[in-house]
Amino acid sequence: MALLVHLTPEKNARRIRRAGITTPGPGRGVFCMPVLPSYVLSHQWLRELRRGGQRLFIAVHFRIPDDEPVLVGHYSDAGTEMSAAEAISLIMHADDARGYQIVVSRSIAPTELHRVRHVRQVTGWRYLPNAHGRRPCACPACLGRGEFKSADLRRRFGTEGPELTKPQLLEQLRNADNEDDLILALYGLGSRSRGDVTDIAHLIDHPNPEVRYALAYALHNYRGTEARRLLARLTTDPDPEVRDEASKRR
Repeated sequence: MALLVHLTPEKNARRIRRAGITTPGPGRGVFCMPVLPSYVLSHQWLRELRRGGQRLFIAVHFRIPDDEPVLVGHYSDAGTEMSAAEAISLIMHADDARGYQIVVSRSIAPTELHRVRHVRQVTGWRYLPNAHGRRPCACPACLGRGEFKSADLRRRFGTEGPELTKPQLLEQLRNADNEDDLILALYGLGSRSRGDVTDIAHLIDHPNPEVRYALAYALHNYRGTEARRLLARLTTDPDPEVRDEASKRR
């Protein structure tokens, strides 16, 4: 029996344990990877999947017959049909298995599930397997609104003209009618000279962790007891990425 792993948002765990893994629609299949000796390769799609907005993913292990037909290949091609055992062998012996995937063209029954478990949330690549070290593209087609650190990437690599002045950023912060504008203003303030921390302190309990992350980034440029107190609060934030950023900025 072939052992495969499917990554899915944690919110689906209860339904999957009860009803198995269902396909997203007609003509679609269950995307998965073989369980390989390399943890990173087995779960390489995790960070790319998180770009869709879901913050916490789980791994669902399941078994199918070795001779069951599946599609396998790099995400950039249509895939080749072969047996599950052959597909696993192809990925295991590939010179570079990053970007490969297996598609099972049916739902997975509850009786075929092996286990459901949590995984590390920082495994794998984003954008494309060789993206690390390349200058990212900040255009709307490549970088969607609300993606992780999208505001920071737009600020650093965008081509939208000169940076706003500090008074302009404070005005943007006060008049922001969406979270992206808040985040952009905070990242802008984080690169400016010292200021009055009361301008941004009200965002400490903002419900969006991306806003709190940007707040932690901005606070490193503020001085005084109140700024240190806000950073200390963020080091106990429920979101681990916010905690890490606040600890780094203290």
